[in-house]
Amino acid sequence: MIKIDNLVVQFGGVKPINELSAVLTAPVGGLIGPNGAGKTTLLNVLSGFVKPVQGSVLLGEQALLAMTPLQRVQAGLRRSFQTEQVVEDLTVVGNIAAIADHVVGTRQRAGAVDQALAFVRLSTVADRLGQSLNLFQRRLVELAKCVVGQPKLILLDEPAAGLTEEEGKAFRELVLRIPAEFRAQVLVIDHDVDLIRSMCSETMVLDYGKLLALGPTASVLSDPNVRRAYLGEF
Repeated sequence: MIKIDNLVVQFGGVKPINELSAVLTAPVGGLIGPNGAGKTTLLNVLSGFVKPVQGSVLLGEQALLAMTPLQRVQAGLRRSFQTEQVVEDLTVVGNIAAIADHVVGTRQRAGAVDQALAFVRLSTVADRLGQSLNLFQRRLVELAKCVVGQPKLILLDEPAAGLTEEEGKAFRELVLRIPAEFRAQVLVIDHDVDLIRSMCSETMVLDYGKLLALGPTASVLSDPNVRRAYLGEF
């Protein structure tokens, strides 16, 4: 569960997040909104890259805002980025191990990396360098980094961008397995409404830093206010 209470982020006279309160409980939830709605800012708050001027965020019973970014990773928060962060001169195993080093003990490290590799089906290319991977494989490496070491909350920022239809389907199927296999909650941020509809049982919509809608995905996407603000329909 993610509980956000009265969250405000201010940059000068601009409030990209403005008195936001929400409780997200779905195993796989969605976050959408028009450009400038505050989606990336909210991710940066959750990740520890942006400090709000007021409010609180709980991950389960853990207060996130007092933690450093590394402490949040150790507490179970994982994140991918719109542009994948694969290290070119590390192997696939090395990229995943770089995260595992911070979240599991030495004895558990190899097993945790192997589990993540097997989950994304990259065991056969484990020793290949990042620079030799195609886009789909790079996206899978990012997903493996998110599931390694007992995650509790995984934030996926446009995770299937640039993938073919077949690759996107395979990626979605993996994401949907995460809650059952890793006992982690997933929050997907994307502009692709069809992807959100196919993956997320619950969706939150932001508009100008405020909560526009939150609830079952089908209901949210059919809300006239959401369709006007996000889909440009009148």
